[in-house]
Amino acid sequence: MEYKINDISLSEREVEITLTYDEIKNDVENEVKKQTKNIQISGFRKGKVPMHLLKKMYGDALEYEASEKVANNQFWEIAKENHFHPIGQPSLTDIKFKPGEDFYFKVKYEVYPTLEVKDYTGNEIEVPDFKVKDEEVEAEIKYILRANSTNEDIDLVGEDRNFLLDVEIKRVNTNGEIVEGTKPENIQIDLSNERTQQEIVDNAKGKKIGESFNFSFNNDHTEKDENGNDKTVAEVFYYSALIKGIKKVNTPELNEELIKKVTKDKVSSEADLREDIKKDLQNYYDQRVEDFIQDKLIGLIVQKNEFTPPSTLVTNILEEFIKNEEESSKKQGYKKFDRNEAANRLRKSAEFNVKWFLIKNAIEKKENIIVSDEELNELAAKDAEKTGIAVDKLINYYKSSNYGEKLLDNKVLEFLKEKNNIKRVDPENLLQKETKEQ
Repeated sequence: MEYKINDISLSEREVEITLTYDEIKNDVENEVKKQTKNIQISGFRKGKVPMHLLKKMYGDALEYEASEKVANNQFWEIAKENHFHPIGQPSLTDIKFKPGEDFYFKVKYEVYPTLEVKDYTGNEIEVPDFKVKDEEVEAEIKYILRANSTNEDIDLVGEDRNFLLDVEIKRVNTNGEIVEGTKPENIQIDLSNERTQQEIVDNAKGKKIGESFNFSFNNDHTEKDENGNDKTVAEVFYYSALIKGIKKVNTPELNEELIKKVTKDKVSSEADLREDIKKDLQNYYDQRVEDFIQDKLIGLIVQKNEFTPPSTLVTNILEEFIKNEEESSKKQGYKKFDRNEAANRLRKSAEFNVKWFLIKNAIEKKENIIVSDEELNELAAKDAEKTGIAVDKLINYYKSSNYGEKLLDNKVLEFLKEKNNIKRVDPENLLQKETKEQ
């Protein structure tokens, strides 16, 4: 037996195998016997047709058919003995068989690529330096007050913005006539909402139930002209709103009783509440920055180590993505799910995930990043104090689940954050810079 491996790419191999006829003779004969068990001709029972008659009828066709199965079996035996480590389903790309002569065939297969990872340290990335602003804290205070407010039915819209209006709106032309083809619509307008047009707020003041007010809406959008170029189209829609109900929003006082209620007795003063809100918002921003750092680092390292990932792994991940999205679609009540559309949309994400998985593994090996038994013991001891679960049971759980992999992932990311320069910059400047680069 002789074989020769040809490297097609980092993850693709093609092996050429040559076997003497004596090495495969018994295998071919056994495969032919299996085929003859299903052959039946007139005058003989099924599987009992004499070989010389089959030879006369089919010539070498049965042996040729058997040779493909022999090639497949031989490949797997040779792969195991010589540590080819194929993944997925190999494909037979060439075969030359003639009874009594050497048997030659080629098989293409995929392997986990051996990556020489580079440029994963010493990079500089810019991330937004989010800081909580006073107006954000104030907005949260307003939300708390509004969430604990009460509504009172009244007949007249007052001078402030603390009103909810139940209105019937209809689209009209400049003469106040309803636009043909449109229908009135009942909606609720919250005058206190900062996104509510100032024109609506101003025109609704002093109005009573049963009275109407007008407002307009600018619909500026982009369309294609006759030459296919983008052009900006400015449209103005006019509306008439008939007031059918008015509610006065009574906002409570931000006192100790309310503060204790909304914080479940965590704090009792307005100063402490504001500080608590600021801390929660900053924690949220900090987590967003951590996510941003992770995505930016991983994206940069994958970009600097570009390669074609094994299609087998990509297909497996892609199928998992599609399955998850299909299940989510069913839960949300959608009747139709287009697998082809989902596959086309999710393929790049699947490829990226496989690339990072292989690059991460290569970094782990190169930098000898592991989660030691000592680290697992320390973690289990801490978790045992919190949960009351025995240390040995926690360790068994860590090892039997993918929890150890998550810990390893975290160690790799911490290593990368330490070995790269993370520069925090003004969020607005960063957004403008990235917008220009795009």
